Amino acid sequence: MDSAVGRVRSVNVGTPREAPWAGIGRTSIDKAPVAGPVEVGPRGLAGDQVSDTRHHGGRDKAVYAFAREQLDWWTEQLGDPLRDGEFGENLTVEGYDVDAAEIGERWQIGSVLLEVASVRTPCNDFRTWMGRGGHDNRGWVKRFAQHAHPGPYLRVLEPGTLSAGDDLVVVHRPGHGVSVEVMFRALVGEPELLPRLLAVDGLVEEARQRAEAFAAGPGMIR
Repeated sequence: MDSAVGRVRSVNVGTPREAPWAGIGRTSIDKAPVAGPVEVGPRGLAGDQVSDTRHHGGRDKAVYAFAREQLDWWTEQLGDPLRDGEFGENLTVEGYDVDAAEIGERWQIGSVLLEVASVRTPCNDFRTWMGRGGHDNRGWVKRFAQHAHPGPYLRVLEPGTLSAGDDLVVVHRPGHGVSVEVMFRALVGEPELLPRLLAVDGLVEEARQRAEAFAAGPGMIR
């Protein structure tokens, strides 16, 4: 494709903060926009630090992207505004449906090459965070899951720098049709979709194990 399909509206980072309400007593979900070029390495953005390393971060979850259009959709549902970075995303993207991106799709942003690797799944910390922000968080995990627009986690294939305002250029699309939305639905509530994930080269291990277990027959999924 090699042409801009969207742009980065905001680059957001956060560091661990004490949070008695969080599962491990601290969280980095509160991310704020930064100005100027930001260095991006194999583990994510400079100035950004993961708190819960069991569920976040690492090579397959180095960068998290979310669509501004989805923040606007949730703004309408909730009846109050959502700022860039409020869902804990590193990249607030506009003009491109990141949930329609295929797993394995590659994006050039600035001098950084990223690959769509996995999906964000909602947790109780996310629910509590929304409530602390003054939003209606009743049934939040279920509501977020039912909407099935979670935003992707990205691998960093080529480190470099990126900035707010940079174009998002899709340089590779695998063509298997397994989108971020499809992967999310397979992992959260629609296990019959799991076998489709096996078409993805380089599928993250947790998803591969679940898909293979489902394909092996009843009783194999954990």
